[in-house]
Amino acid sequence: MADDVTDIYREFGDSRVPPGQRETDRFPVLSKGETPSWDRETWSFDVWGAVDTELRLSHDEFLDLPAATQRQDFHCVTGWSALDCEFTGVPFTTIAERAGVRDDAVHVLFHALDGYTTDLPLSDCLREEVLFVYDRDGEELAPEHGGPLRVVTPHKYAYKGTKWVDGVEFLTEPKRGYWEQRGYSASANPWNEERYG
Repeated sequence: MADDVTDIYREFGDSRVPPGQRETDRFPVLSKGETPSWDRETWSFDVWGAVDTELRLSHDEFLDLPAATQRQDFHCVTGWSALDCEFTGVPFTTIAERAGVRDDAVHVLFHALDGYTTDLPLSDCLREEVLFVYDRDGEELAPEHGGPLRVVTPHKYAYKGTKWVDGVEFLTEPKRGYWEQRGYSASANPWNEERYG
């Protein structure tokens, strides 16, 4: 049974569909480039930076971590929102606890197989709704949608949810990601329409 977190919007605004967004029944594919290839035998998920214990998990080891299933809404910066997505994955908090995040950590940089990065304050990542997802609507996450693993951040525009994520770097000061360096909002709050910095 999925935990329903679709009421998260009440914390940020009056409407489940943020201003400037339109609801869609589809799940469009948008990426900065080509879908990267990966090998289940050699893929690893790495955690480093301001942590007590750096982690390197194989694909099977990652899938063995405690998982959560949530019903979430998904808001793309290009103006569409997909409601009631069912995502299964590992909560960010589980990774943070296993690595032992140091007290001086304040920011997070997500890394992906294609070189993409995106950043968020640590406080934004430590929410129960932030998941490393490998399953959407009961099926293995398709490569074009970020498989084998992507981040979901229902309280932010979806460019904060790295596709093909393979690493998390804990930082002691902010560092901007790919789109943030190119003028996109660092805060990315859909209910304030924070698309561009």
